[in-house]
Amino acid sequence: MKIRFDCHTHTIASGHAYSTLEENIKAAGTAGLNGLAVTDHGPAMPGGPHDIYFMNLRSLPTEHLGVKLLRGIEANIIDYEGQLDLPEYPLKNLDFCIASFHEICIAPINEQTHTQGWLNVIKNKYVDLLGHPGRGRFPFDIRTVVQACGQYNKAIEINNHTLNRENDREICREIAIVCKELQVPVMVNSDAHFTHSVGEFSRSVNLLEEIDFPEELIANRSLESMREFLIKRGKRCRWE
Repeated sequence: MKIRFDCHTHTIASGHAYSTLEENIKAAGTAGLNGLAVTDHGPAMPGGPHDIYFMNLRSLPTEHLGVKLLRGIEANIIDYEGQLDLPEYPLKNLDFCIASFHEICIAPINEQTHTQGWLNVIKNKYVDLLGHPGRGRFPFDIRTVVQACGQYNKAIEINNHTLNRENDREICREIAIVCKELQVPVMVNSDAHFTHSVGEFSRSVNLLEEIDFPEELIANRSLESMREFLIKRGKRCRWE
């Protein structure tokens, strides 16, 4: 099982990551990746960049050092109505949007509230991927949320960094099992905050291989599968 596109990476612009974009791109090439999405945290994250940072991502080339680039964000969910921390204008001009719960931006409440929060986020037409839902701090009804992702053509992340925590691994496993059953796509990402993690998917790949997860449901397995996913989402593929 090979993953050629890392769709969740951070640079020093996030405020708590430690590599530049140039360094991450070089690391992606070294890891054998064909594509990289730069997805720094939204402005609600302490130390995160201002809106103008995301507006100016249009300055990035389509390809650099042989690696295709997507201009993206890991937006913070800031209320359970599904509001994100970036206005529509910069958001609609990005290639890719992850939406994630972070305790520092929103306090956990209970499973019912978290489930409704995810359902509201899924309805946001700009959101492509639910970020690290396997983190146990925000428990939710997995089947309900996965079904909604299928309805709205969203993907769910199997986050390699999250799998550092054994308790969260079981949640990720359950998410993957339900995605397999309901034929809902996932993305396997590093959530890299330093170059050494770019393209590091081993824990996620091991988990998916354990449950015989079909490779065709991994949306970021290749440039072509990412292209198909973006087009299905109604987005233009930058490298065409």
